[in-house]
Order: sequence, then structure tokens, then C-alpha cells
Amino acid sequence: MMTPSPRPAKKPRPQAILTVRSVTPLTPRLTRVVVGGDQIERLNPNQHADRYVKLLLPQPGSGLTPPYDMDAIREQTPELLPSRRTYTVRRWDHDAQELWLDVVIHAEPGRTGIASEWARTATPGDQIAMSGAGGGYTPRTDARQHLLIGDHAAVPAIGSALDAMPADAVGQVLIHLEHAEDQLDLDAPDGMRIQWIIGDREELVQAVESLELPQELIAERGLQVFCHLERGATKRLRRSLINERGLDREDVSISAYWALGRVEDQFQAEKREAVGQIF
Repeated sequence: MMTPSPRPAKKPRPQAILTVRSVTPLTPRLTRVVVGGDQIERLNPNQHADRYVKLLLPQPGSGLTPPYDMDAIREQTPELLPSRRTYTVRRWDHDAQELWLDVVIHAEPGRTGIASEWARTATPGDQIAMSGAGGGYTPRTDARQHLLIGDHAAVPAIGSALDAMPADAVGQVLIHLEHAEDQLDLDAPDGMRIQWIIGDREELVQAVESLELPQELIAERGLQVFCHLERGATKRLRRSLINERGLDREDVSISAYWALGRVEDQFQAEKREAVGQIF
């Protein structure tokens, strides 16, 4: 009996070490951190509107600086392993070798996370390690209508999607925020109507469920949907849009960006379990 060959070790993900160039508060709870440098080419850029990178953030007090030998840290001092946090690239400027990262700032007691704290305290000259880029959604030029649904975490991806649409694009954007002062003046084609829903997240779910979506448009696959928000709400909207309205799964970009009561490490791990699966 032959002994099975051991699986080849996974190659470490390339890390790009970029430098913070500017930090700009956009609203009370959204801050833009612009990072750049010649190592940006290590990030395998793509043309998707929702392209994202993984930030590698050291544990407070660890003394670690990038680049990180993740395998050595995992083996020797796993408690110091940098945390991975996923962020949509709001804009990728190849000429300037810059990325714009818009980060939601959680300042309330008990909600401040490692990425939020990084963005809140970042200063020009700081270095940050990251890997990527991933992504999967691009507005179709042949779509007759677009429907974009999200919450605060999805605002960068929605802004990027609106930037990528042709000038004659038609459709609706529904965005949930907890606070009215966090609304942004998003550039959009004249035919894209933006609605901000402030307060309870349930109001966003109800607003989507009450939308009039012509069955003919759905049947002819003329409607393209982007739906990314909190996991529980995403599951409900998946049932509404696909199971009840009958949209083809290929016409709906849908996944959870986060989950209530979960830090990203746990949220990502749960994607392999029933609780974390959208379909």
C-alpha cells in the first residue's frame, strides 16, 4: 500500500508594504486613509468595482513591524499573530500608486476594533502590510437597471460601483446608516436614485422587500443587483430577491460583509459553517 504524498505547503501570500500618505475624516464615522508606494504592484489589481485587500494589523504592544513572517509568528508566538481585516478599495490610482481605503470608525465603548483604531490613529509615514486583491462584482453595461443595497460597511463598494457605471445607467441605491450625519454626497449617474435609510436596520429590509421589481425585467435578466451588508439582513434579502422574486443567482452579487457580535476572525471562520453561509 502506497503512502499518500504529503500536501505541498501553501505559499505565503505576497505582502505589499505601503505607506500612509493622508488621513481625511469624511463623516463623523467614516475616515479615508490613502496609502501608497511602489509595492502596490504586489497586490494583483483587478477591475472589479468591489475589489478588496486584506490589511495585516499587529496586535497592540506586540512590537512587530512589517513585513511579517506569518508562519514563524504562528509557530512561535501565535498570540502575537497580526489580525487580518478586509477592506474594499474605494479608488485604485495606478499613476499615483495609491489606494483609497474608507474605514468605518467605531468609537462607542465595546465596539472599537483593531482596524477602526488603526484608521483613527494613522498618520502620514506609518507603514501598513496588506495582501490581495480580490473581488467579483462589476456593473454590467448591458443591464437595463441596477439595484445596489448596503450599509455603512458597503458604502465604499457602492461608491466605486457608481463610479464604474455608464452615464446612462438607471436604477436605485438603498443604504442603511445608524446616523444621518454619516451620509455622503456620492457621485452617480443621473438615472441612479440614492435613498439613505437612517435608524433601524429592519427598515432597510422592509424597503427592499417593498420595491416594485417588474417581473418582465427579472425574467429577461435585465436587472443586476449588488447586496452586501450585515449577515442576518443579507440572508433575509437573499430569500426575498432570489427565492421569492425569482432573480437568477448570476444576476445577484450577494454576501455578508460582517455579522453582529462577531470580530472578523470569527466571522470569516464561520463562513465554513452553516451559520455563516448565505446560500
